[in-house]
Amino acid sequence: MSSSPYDIHRRQIEAYLLAWNMPPATAGGTAEIMAWADLHGIDSHGISMIPTYDAHRRNGKMRMEAIPRIVKDTPVSALIDGDGGLGHPTSRLAMDTAITKAKTVGIGVVAVRNSSHFGACGFYARMAADAGLIGLVTTSASGIQVAPTGGRGARLGTDPIAFAAPGRDGEPFLLDMATTTVAAGRIRNKANEGLQCPPGWVQTKDGIPSTDPLEAREKGGFLTSLGGTPEGSSYKGYGLAAMVNILSSALSGATMITDPTHTKVPGTMGIGHFFMALDPALFRDPDDVRADIVSFCDALRATPSVDPGEPVMVAGDPERRRAAIRLQSGIPIAPGLHTQLKQVAEASGATWLLG
Repeated sequence: MSSSPYDIHRRQIEAYLLAWNMPPATAGGTAEIMAWADLHGIDSHGISMIPTYDAHRRNGKMRMEAIPRIVKDTPVSALIDGDGGLGHPTSRLAMDTAITKAKTVGIGVVAVRNSSHFGACGFYARMAADAGLIGLVTTSASGIQVAPTGGRGARLGTDPIAFAAPGRDGEPFLLDMATTTVAAGRIRNKANEGLQCPPGWVQTKDGIPSTDPLEAREKGGFLTSLGGTPEGSSYKGYGLAAMVNILSSALSGATMITDPTHTKVPGTMGIGHFFMALDPALFRDPDDVRADIVSFCDALRATPSVDPGEPVMVAGDPERRRAAIRLQSGIPIAPGLHTQLKQVAEASGATWLLG
């Protein structure tokens, strides 16, 4: 297992993007979002996505030169077309737009169409919290790899949700979750290293539990909805996934994941996103709202823990702890991924910085 300092890690990602002809004005910001994911331990959404992005751009499914634009605008809302490009710059524009509107009229809601994978949902929700607002973010997915509860055919993706609220400085409440038991990238990372999945992550095409990380991607099986089984309330994850697709795709006009043309239209992945920023001042003094959130989270943390060595945390705490460690020790890259990354750099002419 190799590791590199955060700055070199971020510069390596930017080197790929520049080699792929992404405009310098957006390459740096995109690299920041991807490196943020790796720094915070969200390894499924950072540099490990480079081989996938490389395949999409070479197959004509992703335009690295894309320039997102607002195509419909009201005082409280906007619709953005991502121009078939990587989702990160489009999503940053979307949340910036939502924040500006919320600061002006109290709420901003932005839908995005014609986009692609945008990295970790939590980055954009945190943008709202850092501005003193409440943020909600959802996105549809490209991979159709989750069966509805009780079904034997894939109809849904990992369909994530992020929610953030301002708390103590530098410590917002930050929930970032897939509506599946785990994000697909975590299963991909197991496959990269030749490792088995823990029980409960995937099932065969017949609905039998499996630990094979290739089950859903290559063998016709499925990821499990959050809850794992009907007895474990997987219908709740299923319901949340449906909600995500309604917000992300039905509102924006992106391709619904159940549409047979999803991801098959030339020049685009057809992904949709949803962003909301809400000003607490619509209801109360924002400082009072923040104080309540801080005391609420502190009370949750103060709960006696089952394991004295593992204190109770709230959403966002584990990622912040990983970030503090990785700023000191570097961001790790597993051997299988390291090999893939070097191959992509050599093929695309990107500067290689990871050693």
